[in-house]
Amino acid sequence: MTTHQLVGAHWFRSSYSNNQGGECVEGARLDGRVMAVRDSKDPGQGVCVFPDAAWTAFVTSITSNA
Repeated sequence: MTTHQLVGAHWFRSSYSNNQGGECVEGARLDGRVMAVRDSKDPGQGVCVFPDAAWTAFVTSITSNA
């Protein structure tokens, strides 16, 4: 993944993020069936990128344990 591939990404904020200092996570679905995740408080710090299957397994795991 290159920074070029992140240009123009449509970032969205987690529904759990808030303006009161809550955990602030943003995500963006990218071409190639990958999910990018970053800290919305410091978006220039870096991005974690997950293949679609890994992201789906992660989300399924945390929502089934909620």
